[in-house]
Amino acid sequence: MGDQEPRLSTPGKVELYCRKAKWRGRECYVLGNGFVQLTTLTGGGHIAELRFEKASGKPTMSPLWIPPWKTVDSHKYDPQKHSATYGSTTEGKLLAGITGHNLCLDYFGSPSPEEADLGLSLHGEAPSSNWRVIRHDPIAPIADIKLSVRLPVAGLRFTRQMSLQKDESVIYFKETVTNERKADHFFHWTQHVTLGPPFINKGDSRIMLPGSRCLTFPHGYDEGKALLASGRAFRWPNAPSRTNRTLDLTEPFSRAGRGFVVGVLLDRRRNAGFVAAFNRKERLVMGYCFLRTDFPWVTVWEENLAIQATPWRGRTKALGLEFGTTPLPVARRENFVANGPLFGTPTITFVPARGEKQVRYLCFLAAVPEKFGEIQDIKLGGKEIILIGSRRHNEVRVRASRLAENVCRMGPDGFRSPC
Repeated sequence: MGDQEPRLSTPGKVELYCRKAKWRGRECYVLGNGFVQLTTLTGGGHIAELRFEKASGKPTMSPLWIPPWKTVDSHKYDPQKHSATYGSTTEGKLLAGITGHNLCLDYFGSPSPEEADLGLSLHGEAPSSNWRVIRHDPIAPIADIKLSVRLPVAGLRFTRQMSLQKDESVIYFKETVTNERKADHFFHWTQHVTLGPPFINKGDSRIMLPGSRCLTFPHGYDEGKALLASGRAFRWPNAPSRTNRTLDLTEPFSRAGRGFVVGVLLDRRRNAGFVAAFNRKERLVMGYCFLRTDFPWVTVWEENLAIQATPWRGRTKALGLEFGTTPLPVARRENFVANGPLFGTPTITFVPARGEKQVRYLCFLAAVPEKFGEIQDIKLGGKEIILIGSRRHNEVRVRASRLAENVCRMGPDGFRSPC
């Protein structure tokens, strides 16, 4: 079907669809229902775009970040051909193909020096591998796609299923990690969601998450351009700057030429966690909802024209809302051996020998009216995602018919035992 619009089955109604296409020269699949559409790449499994369709009458910009450099599938990265454009294998392999929402598995951060010498790159094997499409079905009332990738070094197999209902602006995710070895495996599992302009801009945008205790990155920021003090604890969202000022991290891009990374523990009093961002000008909201016990941490990362190295070159604005099992992208040795739990909360997860671990979560888009004000909170109830505005008695309800089954775990311990 290429890049054509979905075929109309009856006047005013659009069929569910899942079609193979091209995104900026890269193989992708587009999942849609005539209301919203999602684009996922087979190279790295990155989710490149999520947007309302024109027929919806809502803003059609995609909140997800697209790098200012031309990308290629990371599994095609060749150091001799690509290191001058994207950097060395350790970082350049991932950066060659990164965009939007990518998966960090089985580690979050840089490989060790020995791992790097053997060809491993930033954030593990998953975002730099070629993913295989197992199924893509536009079967009413659900359209879905299921992708899989093997991580031979880690001894893991990963599958992701994304589903879309008719007349909804919600994508339902089901992800499974399978341990192919005869020993328990301890690992990181982070959804590296990155947003970018024009959705995220200074003055036009705000981010929301139910944060509590936080820690700034202990190693500063690339090229000494940290906006925040290093290794400092604080309460969300009021972070300590390097100049002893307090900065509100819900307002992005406060100072050009700087960047930061912070780890945020989600409020333990809540069963469900969320991350969300709001563009005031377009009145557009994008958010993810998930079980806090699956993903207790959010890493907030901001790059604001700071990094001069290839391929960044001081021209990139990006905001990461990275929810997962791990607070900060530090080397596994530092996380596993030196640091351990933070604020009384584990910073790793595990999958049993020859077992599986599964999570479910969702992503949504919503348009809110002018009178809504600012987003104060997001709650889940029945078959709806409820956005609570800053003005009295003001709510926007997003239909999510499969909410109960998709923000849940598989069994009481989150594991499926080996057969």
